[in-house]
Amino acid sequence: MAKKEKNNAENVHPNKIGIKEGVGYMLGDAGNLFVLTYVSSFLKVFYTDVLQIATDKVANLFLITRLWDAINDPMWGTIVAKRKPNKDGKYRSYIKFIAIPLALSQLICFFDISRVTNKEWALLTFAYVTYIAFGMLYTGMNVPFGSLASVITDDPDGRTLLSTFRTIGGGIGGAAPLLIAPFIIYTKVKNADGTTHNEANAKGMFIFALIMTVCAIVFYFACFKNTKERVPSEANPQINMKKAYGEMLKSRPFVVLALTGILISGQLQFASLNQYLYKNYFCNTNLSVIGTIAQYLPMALMIPFVPKLVKRFGKKEISAFGAFFSGVAAIACFVLKPERNQSWLFMLLLFIIGFGYSFVSITNWAVVADVIDYQEYKTGIKSASAIYAVYTFCRKLGQTAADYGGLMLLSKVGYDPKVMANSGYVEGVSEGILMVCTLIPAITYTLIFLLYKFAYPLTKEKLVPVYEAIRKANAKNAESDSIAE
Repeated sequence: MAKKEKNNAENVHPNKIGIKEGVGYMLGDAGNLFVLTYVSSFLKVFYTDVLQIATDKVANLFLITRLWDAINDPMWGTIVAKRKPNKDGKYRSYIKFIAIPLALSQLICFFDISRVTNKEWALLTFAYVTYIAFGMLYTGMNVPFGSLASVITDDPDGRTLLSTFRTIGGGIGGAAPLLIAPFIIYTKVKNADGTTHNEANAKGMFIFALIMTVCAIVFYFACFKNTKERVPSEANPQINMKKAYGEMLKSRPFVVLALTGILISGQLQFASLNQYLYKNYFCNTNLSVIGTIAQYLPMALMIPFVPKLVKRFGKKEISAFGAFFSGVAAIACFVLKPERNQSWLFMLLLFIIGFGYSFVSITNWAVVADVIDYQEYKTGIKSASAIYAVYTFCRKLGQTAADYGGLMLLSKVGYDPKVMANSGYVEGVSEGILMVCTLIPAITYTLIFLLYKFAYPLTKEKLVPVYEAIRKANAKNAESDSIAE
């Protein structure tokens, strides 16, 4: 018995973590998603239906503001990478200092400036300035927060635990705005023929932004309090960022990670166009709540099982399996084109898509950590924040493509804010919205499956020597720091 206990003790990873750290990290991503999901899902509705800015000009706004991210994201990656660790660690302090400014920037985005002026140039200027500020602050939070996972633990099981809890946090933060906001931000209006439609309410949108602001701040500080950096960071980081970024471009795992990041984030963002589908095709904005449940319930059901499946089969393998299901269901949705009285069919297919996507979502952040470790294994360069910054930029590229492309497609099928904002179903235009909202997901999920199945090289077997090498390197660094002290 004593021998068995000794062997078990020897097999325990030195940086093993428990539920407390998982919950702490979960709270941080919930804070992230409170502000990001509300902005991502409803800010375009605020611009088109409250401020009544032309759809193509809103599309250009999202495109132009995201161009700044080509500078902003690598800039934050460099700042974070070269910053010396302090008493709070290398990454945790950013959570404490950026939490309040970030949450407030989200609130200001939903201020109804049209009460002050209706001049289009003023409305656009306000939108550009506030949205750019939000984007910069969100990156300033997200780069160190994402990098934090790599220093909380280097235990593969711990990484999966963190990714799982981050998915739970993302589910909480992502679902809350989508489940609750429609009841606050829309007003039901009766038509002359006795039917009803929904209109966006400026006051309700601002009030809900205030609620998300408070929730985000509370969750960020709870995350700061309940996480700890166990893996030592370099006391005086001397990182050749040019070399680090150059090595990424030559790395197949990173390139595939970047491409899947573009597609995954792009599809999540594109799904926000379903708000127009619910409003102007099915004429029932409460479907947003059911759609959110269809998206997140499968994820909640699969959370207890995916870590065990990952341990047995591997992250690449599980992600490809899930993406296949999502792709098939998305293609079926496009082919079947649910009728206006078949919202149940649309929701059923969303549920199947959500089931497949849950495998991708739950393992996604553990895959990012694997790529970070692989880069260090191959190059000897610790570049967690640099990789995360570029990955964040790639995700924003996906969001930009989704916002710009989606809004331009809406414009092409005839969505005019001055008409559609105060209307329900409009023949021809509403069918065009349905086509847009079903075709793009069919393409995107299929591409995600192909990338994971045939392009991403880090199988379960190939990661074994990577984990071992990183574990030894971290142990050696910890020993060196101990001697230095």
